[in-house]
Amino acid sequence: MATANITKRAVDAAKARKKDTYFWDRTLPGFGLKVTPAARKIYLVQYRLGGRKGRTRRVTIGRHGEITATFARTEAKRLLGEIAAGRDPAAERDKAKASKSLGVVLEQFMAEHVRPKLKGSTAREYERTARLYVVPRLGRRPIGELMRQDIAKLHHELASTPYQANRTLALLSKFFNWAERHGLRPDGSNPCRHVDKYREGRRERFLSQAELGRLGDALGGAESDNSVTPWAISAIRLLTFTGARRNEILTLRWEHVSEEHEALFLPDSKTGRRAIHLNAPALALLQSIPRLGGNPYVICGEKPGQHLVNLEKPWRRIRKAAKLDDVRLHDLRHSFASVAASGGQSLVVIGKMLGHSQPATTARYAHLADDPVKAASDAVGRQIAAAMEGGNTGRVVGLTRSRSHR
Repeated sequence: MATANITKRAVDAAKARKKDTYFWDRTLPGFGLKVTPAARKIYLVQYRLGGRKGRTRRVTIGRHGEITATFARTEAKRLLGEIAAGRDPAAERDKAKASKSLGVVLEQFMAEHVRPKLKGSTAREYERTARLYVVPRLGRRPIGELMRQDIAKLHHELASTPYQANRTLALLSKFFNWAERHGLRPDGSNPCRHVDKYREGRRERFLSQAELGRLGDALGGAESDNSVTPWAISAIRLLTFTGARRNEILTLRWEHVSEEHEALFLPDSKTGRRAIHLNAPALALLQSIPRLGGNPYVICGEKPGQHLVNLEKPWRRIRKAAKLDDVRLHDLRHSFASVAASGGQSLVVIGKMLGHSQPATTARYAHLADDPVKAASDAVGRQIAAAMEGGNTGRVVGLTRSRSHR
């Protein structure tokens, strides 16, 4: 533990190291300086309540450059005098932090961590979950008072939607970890620990040929009566023809469309940079979509220069007309994959078309390839049976049948 007279000259000369370094004043016990690896220099007071076995506490006075060494020394003397008289400034600080409402701190979490550091789609999902499920139930509660039973109760209230319940729990767990790192809750106090997630059954809904026909008719009808904007209709058709993710289409810019290569080159998708190859229907559709001057997006929204944000409202209108009330927009992606699998495409190819980063994500479509596998097996069996019958390919014989039964 380094000791020195904490003066301006000594503080300026203090060097940053790989870990936080502390210097303690020789003449004023408890007055110190912390130098972080990022070379931030912070004045503080350290004290112990309850004798030698009491807990050591630290209180920040201020940052060098914002306050001077002389001011920090004066403030340290004042604090140490009050501590000697029985005051515990660290406890008062912790109490003030813990009294902040969850809603206030959650917005700080969004502003300082979620929006600047996470993908836009992830940030929007966090904000949606917080707005709809967390703030209405827990927003006014002091962050320091929230216990495991509070989180378990919220999780239980969302039991009818297991996926949303688990996403809400995951958001809160990240939030409370962040709050601990920022001194807003004690270390190791995350109330989400030991709250078990619900089991999530994969929801696989694929459109049949007949249902795809009804969807096409509904889109054509909406196009004829102008009940839905041409960009919303085009977005739904592109999702159907390409199997792309919703935000990949909604945020698609014309600069990402290459007619020469017949592909969309996305600079940033859920799995990073990605190319989506355009089949003939998708390419023809893109060539027919109206462009608005000054708007760089393929799927234009209501605000000038912006893309369409909410596709759910027009989608609900379309699916009602098509009598597909249980179909989500994401099911169009599943349907694209199901048609590919039923047509004999390999899981590797399907994974590349969908932009999956993990083979396990594509594996859910393996059972859909049963029909082409069965057809292939039948063809092979017929060929073998014909060969065993002396090359007579005009007659099919089951392998279990004997000659005497012909």
